[in-house]
Amino acid sequence: MTGAPVAVRVLAGGRVQGVWFRQSCAEQARAVGIVGWIRNLDDGRVEAWLEGDRDAVDRVAGWCRSGPPRSRVDTFEIHDEPPAGLHGFSVR
Repeated sequence: MTGAPVAVRVLAGGRVQGVWFRQSCAEQARAVGIVGWIRNLDDGRVEAWLEGDRDAVDRVAGWCRSGPPRSRVDTFEIHDEPPAGLHGFSVR
């Protein structure tokens, strides 16, 4: 990791549940060495916490704007957060 770690919370809505979004995001995050988690929300959206190097976080957050091939992201929010010092990346 270069520089101070950053964290963002991402909310994606549309056809994002049941289309392998969470698992694909976890693969993207692990591939670039960021930590955090991703989960389905009761309102049909997906929420992700991405933490690590700014470039890597931006890359995965950008991936979340479109998601895997079977998904359709209609709404997207990203919020800067203070890093939480997490370890690993989990699918909740």
